[in-house]
Amino acid sequence: MSDDEVTMSIRKFLKKVGITSQQEIEKVYSGSGKVKVKMVLSCEELNLEHVIEGEIGKD
Repeated sequence: MSDDEVTMSIRKFLKKVGITSQQEIEKVYSGSGKVKVKMVLSCEELNLEHVIEGEIGKD
C-alpha cells in the first residue's frame, strides 16, 4: 500500500468517526450547558492509545 493509499484510508476512517460521533452526541445531548467528552482511539496491533478530552456546549 502506497503512502497516498494509507493517508486516504486513514482520512476515510476519521471521516466516519467524526460523522458517526457527531450523530451519536446529537441524539443524546439536550443542548443545555457544557458537558465533558472523551474520545479514545486505540489499536492493539499498533500498540496505540490516544485520548482526547474536552467540553462541548455553551454556558
